[in-house]
Amino acid sequence: MTHRIILASASPRRAQLLTQLGVCFDMLPQAIDETPQSGESATELSLRLAHEKAQSALADAGDGGALVLGSDTVVDVDDTLLGKPVNGEDAVSMLLQLSGRIHRVCTAVSLASRESSASRLSETKVRFREITDSEAHAYWNTGEPKGKAGGYAIQGRGAVFVESISGSYSGVMGLPLFETAALLAEFAVLPWQSPAAVGEKGDAQS
Repeated sequence: MTHRIILASASPRRAQLLTQLGVCFDMLPQAIDETPQSGESATELSLRLAHEKAQSALADAGDGGALVLGSDTVVDVDDTLLGKPVNGEDAVSMLLQLSGRIHRVCTAVSLASRESSASRLSETKVRFREITDSEAHAYWNTGEPKGKAGGYAIQGRGAVFVESISGSYSGVMGLPLFETAALLAEFAVLPWQSPAAVGEKGDAQS
């Protein structure tokens, strides 16, 4: 059976990564409350939000045969959870918290159908060099930190802050390919089945 695959995101980065797996998909972004619950860890939060995004998009899709992929990324530095910065002050604060330290990037992926769902988690350790206050402000002014967990994009200019990484580069970008491919395989969707093509909603921006 051929499933319609839906990415529950407007992120061009996640679309780019999913395209690498050779699957055709549409994009159906979901606006959900990403506020952490009391006592919730980075792994728990990312898994919950990925699941909620997938379930929300599944309900919106109106397609009983669809497979919906949700993903969420949370940055954790010494048990402080960093999501997307709300403004420049928030972004600068995040970068200075990450400066000269190791942080953990948790990215969860959840795949849901009408009958079942499954989730996987990627955890990556990233070490930043020291970042000055002026560098943090200058980086915010590039516009790149907007909409990025932890206030940086490892695939962009934010890479200049990264001394080392242990784990999944694609997971830090927002969609861990190993875990995503494993989830798709559980639902009999294999990377080499068909040429990749983003559907009509593939041009959506975050």
